[in-house]
Amino acid sequence: MDDNEIRSRALKYISGMKERLSKIGDTGSFNKVIELARQYTEDAEYYLEKGDLATSLVDVVYAEGLLDSINFLTGKDESEVSKKVFVGGTFDILHPGHVEFLKEASKYGRVFVSVARDDNSEKVKGRKPINDENTRLAVIKGIRYVHDAFLGDSKDFLKSVERVNPDIIFLGPDQRVNEEELKKSLKERGINVEVIRLKERVNKWTHSSSSQIIKEIVSRYCDDPNKTEGKGGS
Repeated sequence: MDDNEIRSRALKYISGMKERLSKIGDTGSFNKVIELARQYTEDAEYYLEKGDLATSLVDVVYAEGLLDSINFLTGKDESEVSKKVFVGGTFDILHPGHVEFLKEASKYGRVFVSVARDDNSEKVKGRKPINDENTRLAVIKGIRYVHDAFLGDSKDFLKSVERVNPDIIFLGPDQRVNEEELKKSLKERGINVEVIRLKERVNKWTHSSSSQIIKEIVSRYCDDPNKTEGKGGS
């Protein structure tokens, strides 16, 4: 096996391991094993960049073996061992704040997103979403932190939760949900969950909400009819 073949194989293994690791959240008793597999994968990438192909290949194969041992012991894919995290929302005009929220949710396990129907979103927000439900769903499915996404139930929000049967419900700081009432209602349906709320909105960026983006567009292009910015093109 020449160096090019070793490099190609190491790259393939590293890419596969990073994909597997991206789907794993909190696994409880297996967390230390997962972290060790993650470290060996990072080491493999480091040694590959340094040109130490043999060490890179050995490290990534060892990392792969660690995950395979979980599958052997449990009879499940390693991602199935992690907790299921339910997230619900409209996710209109996706922005970095949404991505950060989903990233935080993914720290607790595999993230399942219920995307609000157009009619329900309008009732909650008092306006129609800019993007229709199928467009919003397609965008959310493309986020790396999302394990799966689907359109929510149009009449009963709790049915969407029942569909996932999660271990955790992750709420945003602005979501108007009474946590105790939610847990009580779900318990009546045989679902016991932990409810975790993100303490505050992440404001690292100029626009961290869809409403801010809409206001900026209106201010920039609609408030002053004399503005010529953007004219003459599509």
